[in-house]
Amino acid sequence: MMKIVNIKLYSPVNSSYYLNAAVRIVSLVIIIWTGMVSPSFVQAQQIQYTKPSWWFGVAGGANVNFYRGSTQQLNGDFTAPVAFDEGNGVGLYLAPLVEYHAPGSALGFMLQTGYDSRSSAYKTQITPCNCPADLTTRLSYITVEPSIRLAPFHGNFYLYGGPRLAFNVQKSFTYELGINPDFPDQEPTPDVKGELSNINKTLISMQIGAGYDIPLSSQNTKTQFVISPFVSFHPYFGQAPRDIETWSVTTLRVGAALKFGHGRLIPAPVVIEVLPIAPEFQFSVYSPKNMPVEEVVTETFPVRNYVFFDLGSSAIPDRYVTLTKNQVNDFREDQIDLFRPKNLPGRSERQMVVYYNVLNILGDRMVKDPSATITLVGSSEKSPEEGREMAESIRQYLVNVFGVDTSRITIEGRDKPKIPSEQPGGTLELELLRAGDRRVSIESGTPTLLMEFQNGPNAPLKPVQIKALQQAPMSSYTTFNVEGANKAFTSWSLEVKDEKGKVQKFGPYSSEKVVLPGESILGTRTEGDYKVTMVGLTKEGTTIRREVPTHVVRWSPAGQRNGGRYSILYEFNESKAIAMYEKYINEIVTPNIQKGGMVLVRGYTDTIGDEVNNHELSHARANDVKRMLESSLAKAGITDVKIEVNAYGEDESMSPFENKYPEERFYNRTVVIDILPMK
Repeated sequence: MMKIVNIKLYSPVNSSYYLNAAVRIVSLVIIIWTGMVSPSFVQAQQIQYTKPSWWFGVAGGANVNFYRGSTQQLNGDFTAPVAFDEGNGVGLYLAPLVEYHAPGSALGFMLQTGYDSRSSAYKTQITPCNCPADLTTRLSYITVEPSIRLAPFHGNFYLYGGPRLAFNVQKSFTYELGINPDFPDQEPTPDVKGELSNINKTLISMQIGAGYDIPLSSQNTKTQFVISPFVSFHPYFGQAPRDIETWSVTTLRVGAALKFGHGRLIPAPVVIEVLPIAPEFQFSVYSPKNMPVEEVVTETFPVRNYVFFDLGSSAIPDRYVTLTKNQVNDFREDQIDLFRPKNLPGRSERQMVVYYNVLNILGDRMVKDPSATITLVGSSEKSPEEGREMAESIRQYLVNVFGVDTSRITIEGRDKPKIPSEQPGGTLELELLRAGDRRVSIESGTPTLLMEFQNGPNAPLKPVQIKALQQAPMSSYTTFNVEGANKAFTSWSLEVKDEKGKVQKFGPYSSEKVVLPGESILGTRTEGDYKVTMVGLTKEGTTIRREVPTHVVRWSPAGQRNGGRYSILYEFNESKAIAMYEKYINEIVTPNIQKGGMVLVRGYTDTIGDEVNNHELSHARANDVKRMLESSLAKAGITDVKIEVNAYGEDESMSPFENKYPEERFYNRTVVIDILPMK
């Protein structure tokens, strides 16, 4: 008769039994909470109790045991033919507990005493007779575990550690010898069962662990319950079960404790209504009369050496101005306003007329300097081949429309630009960053094409000078001063009410001074009377209101007084300008600053990134430019120039450009310098 031979796989002994026991413990905890604790929420009253100092309960869980070393001589009557040296198992842990930790205290004490199983099953070994051999051991202890409890953050999370004193109460084993697979008809060998010899009756070891108290009842009840999931580690030090051989066990314990305690009644406080004491501060509004001034600005507008392409297309986007051959002879940089792009946003209108003519500016300059050569480097996230196609579309435009010899234009293709916006490991706003990397870079070593003091690849193109009406200067803005706001309030805001009762809200703010352009208050009106209320939030949570009346007049230009505007461009997320700008400020900007004049420095960012970080970034950029200006003015011996710094972050109501297209976002990474002459 043929017998079926069962060869056991290496698995923990009775693991399902112990795991089921652990599940039953957790279920019991849930039943107790549902049946006894939940009503406390329904019956919660205004009576308050302290959190208990003494806690009592029960802890249950699973011991995951890892046996290492070797064992072979199981007792005086039986020695296995092979040594067993690797065993794992899951055992039940169940113990009553008591804890002491004063409410809010970091230190406390814990004591758990109960049943502690360290059972295991050993990896199957092959004996000299080519038979599989299995060994299971059932070691159990009564364990006493005092621990020091530490709550490092004075909250519900705690660490604990201390000694473990264990007294052996079970030490049985089962040895099973299987059948040689080459002789399936042989009779099976009976299992050998017995008790392990040379067992250490007492073990002294240690444990460290962590837990988290989850309240199950509110402090409206005297008896309060918590459930505390925990995990602890018991290293093999001191855990040699026998005084012979090299047997040792390391244990990871996972479980939960259900605890209850009694709080002390908190006497109801006597409620005395105290009116909040207003913190010391002064609130004032200054709104200038804004008489028209004669002011025209000559703006030196930077020209990025990039052309951005739409996703999925290698054709020049239609927002860029492209000319016909018949229009080329009429193109002039100083009359660039005649060649306007389609659907240009209002706020970006003046400057973006310049940028969207970048290909015509480039073609015109190459015609005027027949020795100038360029390299067009296309970057596409799809492939370098598509990057070359993008670059080729620009080369064909310059060749076919401006008549530039094709030998003067080299093209390359890449999957990322040399200065990418998307950084390795980045996960946020990738769509906007990748749109900024999908571009053709115009590279050249010809000075007539490039910005002052820089040459070689990645140099911006030479700026374009345009004359334009000055925007409302900072001196025309309405100023709101809250002196002492830094000490008095965590934040403050403005409520501006017009004669018809319409209220506009601005803020919140944290600085002591805020300036707003008159048009942001007036809208389409030329002037109006308003009641301005400062609403401050104190550190104690109290709201303070202070109202003052003011009259706001819109600023409007009238004639001509020459000023100058320059822009410093920054790379993505950078607050330090490239070295070229030091020389640019020294030799281009500073010579146009008059003694006794005023310089307005305004920092901006695009909308990519966190709003708070962007505000800090724009402030750092503005201060970087202020530092360069102060250094340059000191070298020139000019000491009476006032420099006013403002930072607007990504505030789209103040930014120079929209943020719809990557070129607009690139130009919003800027600091604008306005030079105002002496009045």
